[in-house]
Amino acid sequence: MAALRAHRTRLNEERLRLGDLWQDHDLEFPNRVGKPLDHNNLYYREYKPLLERAGLGDGGFTFHSLRHTFATELFNQHKRPKIIQSLLGHSSITQTMDTYSHLLDDADDDEVGGLDEAFG
Repeated sequence: MAALRAHRTRLNEERLRLGDLWQDHDLEFPNRVGKPLDHNNLYYREYKPLLERAGLGDGGFTFHSLRHTFATELFNQHKRPKIIQSLLGHSSITQTMDTYSHLLDDADDDEVGGLDEAFG
């Protein structure tokens, strides 16, 4: 929340600085003059230089890598697949599970160990 508040403050400062040049589209993440972001500009002007500064420029990290990492971490935290499906915008749980079910293959015996006690 602190990062989003700081972002909002910077955005408001930019609006004031640009005055009439700012084109307000009521966006949380606009381009430098308030209009919708162009994905190519974002990728080449912001994302690629960020990867370079982090020493990851040749690592093959795409925007999709961020999405996959996000979903993978949600599964690793044992979040419900239906919630993950909704966050990813998948039209069906099948799509989500076909893509990420391999993450569930590492289930520990502890996760089903209590079944003997429950039904034994």
